[in-house]
Amino acid sequence: MTDKDAAPIFLIGYRGTGKSTVARQVAERLGYDSIDADEEIEHRAGKSIAAIFAEEGEAAFRDLESQMIAELAHLQRYVIALGGGAVLRDTNRKAIRAAGTVVWLTAPVDVIVARLAADPATAGRRPNLTKPGGREEVEALLAERTPIYRECATLTVDTNGKTCAQVADEIAANL
Repeated sequence: MTDKDAAPIFLIGYRGTGKSTVARQVAERLGYDSIDADEEIEHRAGKSIAAIFAEEGEAAFRDLESQMIAELAHLQRYVIALGGGAVLRDTNRKAIRAAGTVVWLTAPVDVIVARLAADPATAGRRPNLTKPGGREEVEALLAERTPIYRECATLTVDTNGKTCAQVADEIAANL
């Protein structure tokens, strides 16, 4: 296996598109390991992302995120689920594109809102990023981030109406 064949696979996209679950399933199919960058940041910080935002601010979280991405970009044979805002910094975008394949998971606003509402962990772990939160936040941030996700993506996979297993199969088949 060449280094290129062992390059990491990064999953990007808005929260609620299935990155964490799909990363584990893609890794299984490829015989890779998987890691969720947000979970790793929380583990190392000893607190939730919401707590980091509340106590230290978004900039401090983004600094931790950038440090994590720089570290993860050197891994081989890993599928890495990144946080929804990981692509906001140019240094992060450059790092993931240079390191491996970048898969953008998409879903319509209605689907994302429904998934987030159904996830009991979302409220406690993830802060609102805009004052109104909810649907307004999803619409506003998707409008801002979609061009950035598109710019980064090697492969785009729509998750709407698909199980995580189907999304993982589609990614594995297209690598």
